[in-house]
Amino acid sequence: MSDLKQPEISFIETFFCSAFAACFAEFCTIPLDTAKVRLQLQKKTTTEDGVNEPKYRGLLGTVATIAREEGLSALWKGIIAGLHRQCIYGGLRIGLYDPVKSFLVGGAFVGDIPIYHKILAALITGAIAIAVANPTDLVKVRLQAEGKLPSGVPKRYYGTLDAYYTIVRQEGLGALWTGLGPNIARNAIVNAAELASYDQVKQTILKIPGFTDSVLTQLLAGLGAGLFAVCIGSPIDVVKSRMMGDSAYKNTIDCFIKTLKNEGICAFYKGFLPNFSRLGSWNAIMFLTLEQAKKVFIREVYFD
Repeated sequence: MSDLKQPEISFIETFFCSAFAACFAEFCTIPLDTAKVRLQLQKKTTTEDGVNEPKYRGLLGTVATIAREEGLSALWKGIIAGLHRQCIYGGLRIGLYDPVKSFLVGGAFVGDIPIYHKILAALITGAIAIAVANPTDLVKVRLQAEGKLPSGVPKRYYGTLDAYYTIVRQEGLGALWTGLGPNIARNAIVNAAELASYDQVKQTILKIPGFTDSVLTQLLAGLGAGLFAVCIGSPIDVVKSRMMGDSAYKNTIDCFIKTLKNEGICAFYKGFLPNFSRLGSWNAIMFLTLEQAKKVFIREVYFD
């Protein structure tokens, strides 16, 4: 008599499903990400009369300001670079997660994988993936950071491909990896928070009587992963956005110190609500889409 073994799916199939799910989630939520980047890059400015009123206020206020001043399409600034990023980063970080997790525990391991192995696997895959995808992240942030320009002032970049070309021509090839340090730290930590917490939250929910591996379970686990990720990764995310969007900082430490000195600790949680709104909804959409996409390829393997 044959027993049912864990369904199998190859790395290539997982990569494809992950890239598709990440790109779909990116397209749906990038307006919130654009608002988050603008809020994070916004600095306090002072005049003789005191502190100026900030241009952007809150998630909805920022979205409304951008749409009013620059048009609705401006909320999708950087979407092409964002999709480039998710194809590479999203595909690699999730596609490598299960193989690395299995490698860490060993092929003979049976039972629930310990949480620390899940965290370590996600840290490794997040770091590898963003090291490859950093140029796409840089271009995305640069395009999102560019607001409405005064009349007669030329655009800094005229599109995604022009941004890649202009950065390499003016700043050198290495400039595409600007902010790599905080980006690796941020994405490794956020990836660990997202993947490990999704794994753990879903596993916990499934132990509650009446819950199955349904759309509701996947949505709840995705939202939990997003909340956990933004609480941990927000300070690093602010430093990363500022490093990529503003060349005035010498390095990561310089950016951290100047931000802390000039704006206080709360500056590291600028854009927290839009960041959670974005990451929470992004994770819910991405994990739900991923789970459904994997069903297309998944195979049930039987053994005697």
